[in-house]
Amino acid sequence: MNWRDTFRTARDAVRTHRLRSALTMLGILIGISAVVLTVGLGEGAKAKVQDDINSLGTNLLVISPGSSTDSSGVRGGFGSASTLTRQDATALATPGVAPDIQTVAAVSTTSAELVHGTTNWRTTLTGTSPNWQVARSRQVASGRFITSANEADAAPVVVLGPDTAQQLFGTTDAVGQTVTYNGVTLQVVGVLDALSSSEAASNNDLAIVPTSTYAQRLVGGATRETVSSIYVKATSSHTLSAAYQEANALLLNTHGIATAANADFSIATAQSVLSTASSVDDTLTVMLGGIAVISLLVGGIGVMNIMLVSVTERIREIGLRKALGGRPRVIRRQFLVEASMLGLAGGVLGVGLGLAVALILPTVSGSRVIISIPAALAAIAVAIVIALGFGVYPASRAARLAPIDALRNE
Repeated sequence: MNWRDTFRTARDAVRTHRLRSALTMLGILIGISAVVLTVGLGEGAKAKVQDDINSLGTNLLVISPGSSTDSSGVRGGFGSASTLTRQDATALATPGVAPDIQTVAAVSTTSAELVHGTTNWRTTLTGTSPNWQVARSRQVASGRFITSANEADAAPVVVLGPDTAQQLFGTTDAVGQTVTYNGVTLQVVGVLDALSSSEAASNNDLAIVPTSTYAQRLVGGATRETVSSIYVKATSSHTLSAAYQEANALLLNTHGIATAANADFSIATAQSVLSTASSVDDTLTVMLGGIAVISLLVGGIGVMNIMLVSVTERIREIGLRKALGGRPRVIRRQFLVEASMLGLAGGVLGVGLGLAVALILPTVSGSRVIISIPAALAAIAVAIVIALGFGVYPASRAARLAPIDALRNE
């Protein structure tokens, strides 16, 4: 019996017992669809994290103040102290001091209620320099960003996030309008382009004013020279580590700190945040993938059981073939081809079901699913391997049957 006859015989055997074949494929189908969806959900979660991290800006370092301790001895968390100043930002931006740093932007923030006519909206008021736009890789959808001239004159101008403009004016076309904060009227000179944002903090709901305007006209106070954070953009992704070392060494020196363990500031990179979040996603993906693998193993056991039943039902057929000269390897090959056909059909149908659910799931739950074609093809290959692996024993049992015993079987 050649390979063509083997495939034809295996196909006929599968088609003859349609219900049994369908039930056999069901376990593999469910397992493969679970694998496809697990990988898709994992990739979608990673892509969302990547988008959120990228929204901070590329090649970015975020320097935050250290922790504080009040008079009663209660310690605050990182970022609660006032250890960073505008002088720190100026030192980092000094040409030649840190050659791998491209742009530095100090940021001061506070919660502020902006008013336009009878409408008010509480947002994050941000005082910064024109370099913020470069550091954060943000674009304006309309108008312009704050300028060096605005900074020098402490001009009463503001750039709004798209969500802020929508809440105050009912539209993002707000250039030329005015808002009021603490009795100061600010003219809207630009509206930022919208970015995807995480649930923790929106990138689209903020109001940006020049640093001088923030300190002299709007907030003031004894801490006007301190900043909430400093954004540092490296010259490229390849120099990010060098920029980190330069910024860390410079701040330790300017703050008079001898050892890094006693630093009154912390530096975070977008890559480190991304690595941590991706690690969590990878753990969840592996866990869900393990469940999918268990489902595949159950499907493989189903294939083995059905193939054993098939061997039992076809003992006389096997005995007749061996009596007519059929070799054990030919008998074994026939049952392995049947098992691989069941695995292939279950794998293809499982991938199809996974793709269908991947198209529906985002509209129902909002979860992002990214289907990987290589992963889908690998899943089909795994289905075939599982079916072959669990079909070896039934095929070997059929091949070992003695012709005389098989022909006597009732």
